[in-house]
Amino acid sequence: MTLTTWYFEMRDPGGLAPAKAPAEEVAVVRAELPSPEFSRFLYAAVGGRWNWTDRLPWSEERWRGHLERPGVETWVGYVRGTPAGFAELDGTVPGEVELAYFGLLPDFIGRGLGGHLLTEAVRRAWTLADRWPGLDEPRRVWGHTCTDDSPVALGNYERRGFRVYRTEET
Repeated sequence: MTLTTWYFEMRDPGGLAPAKAPAEEVAVVRAELPSPEFSRFLYAAVGGRWNWTDRLPWSEERWRGHLERPGVETWVGYVRGTPAGFAELDGTVPGEVELAYFGLLPDFIGRGLGGHLLTEAVRRAWTLADRWPGLDEPRRVWGHTCTDDSPVALGNYERRGFRVYRTEET
C-alpha cells in the first residue's frame, strides 16, 4: 500500500485565505496549562479514525516534556462548551511554526467547522512569537498531511493559502 505525504507551507501571513464563518459559534481557546491527559484525549479522539499512532505509547512524562517546551501551543475549538477540534502549534524551530496536528472530533466533521478552525490556528501561528518572548518571528508556517488523513484535509490547507512544496510516496 502506497502512502502519499504532502508537505505544505505559507511564507507570509497575508497569504491566509480565511474560511467563511461557520453556521454555529466556535470559541477558539488556548490550553495554556500543559495537560498530558487532555492532549492525549484530543490526539486520540481526533486521530483515531486517521491512524494517528506515533504518540499513543507516550508516557505522561513525555507528554508533559513536549507540552512544556517554549513555543508549543494547543488551541481547541469549542462548540457550546464541547471540544470540537484542535490544532497543535510547534514554534520551537527558529523562524518556523509547524502545524503539528490539526483536526476535528468525529461528531463535528461535515459541519463546516474545519476551515474556520484552520483559519484561526494559522492566525495564531503567525502571532506565536508575541506570546513567547525570545522566540523568532515566524517566516513560515508549515505542516503535512497524508493519504491516511481525511480526504478533504489537503484541500482545506490549499484553500487557506498553503502551497505544497514536497510530495513523498512510501
